[in-house]
This record gives sequence, C-alpha cells and structure tokens, in this order.
Amino acid sequence: QAQVVESGGGSVQAGGSLRLSCLGSGVTFKDNCMGWFRQAPGKEREGVAQIYSEIGLTAYADSVKGRFTISRDNAKKMVYLQMNSLKPEDTAMYYCASGGSMSGGGCRGAADFGYWGQGTQVTVSS
Repeated sequence: QAQVVESGGGSVQAGGSLRLSCLGSGVTFKDNCMGWFRQAPGKEREGVAQIYSEIGLTAYADSVKGRFTISRDNAKKMVYLQMNSLKPEDTAMYYCASGGSMSGGGCRGAADFGYWGQGTQVTVSS
C-alpha cells in the first residue's frame, strides 16, 4: 500500500533552519514528481517546491527561492526540504506529495499528485 510520511517539523526562531524528510513507501519513484506543499490557517494550500525524478528538475515558489532546497534520494525513496533563513510567514502545515507527472517542462499542480502525507507542522517565531 502506497504511503507518504513526513518528518522533521518543529518550532524555530526566525532566521533558523529546519530539514523536512519524506518517505514514500510503496510509491513509484521512477518518472514522477514529488513535491512539498504548505497550508497556513485561513489560507489556501500552496506549492512550495517540486522535483522530478529522472533529471532532478526542480521548481520553487517565489516566496522560498534562495532559502529552500528540495532534493531526493530515489534509492531510499526519500525527498527532503532544507529550509534556511526561515521567516514567520513560513509557518504552516507542510505536506509531502508523490505521484505527480510532468507537463510542459515542469511538474503539474497539486491536484495531479496522488499520494499525500499527513503533514508536519513548522512554526517560525519572530
């Protein structure tokens, strides 16, 4: 049974760092996209970063470019999100998703991802 499980969330002060991890057990890691999404209270879910399996193609939301780095280890079926220079506005529940596909040179949107984790909370205090 396919399952996606996140870990690594927590509380940190502004300017700090956190590393989120995601294990995709039973999930196909070949020719697919994996991504991190987040949702803050009262706000819509937004894409944070996505990565394609075969050539490591990545994409980031403008709000996290230069601060966050997504990476993956296909052999371990892991995806990571290194978050540096964290800001209070990064506070949200972060979700890992798998099963996305490519279109037009990039990963499709959230609706295309078939497997989602339960989320891990990230809280950044000022």
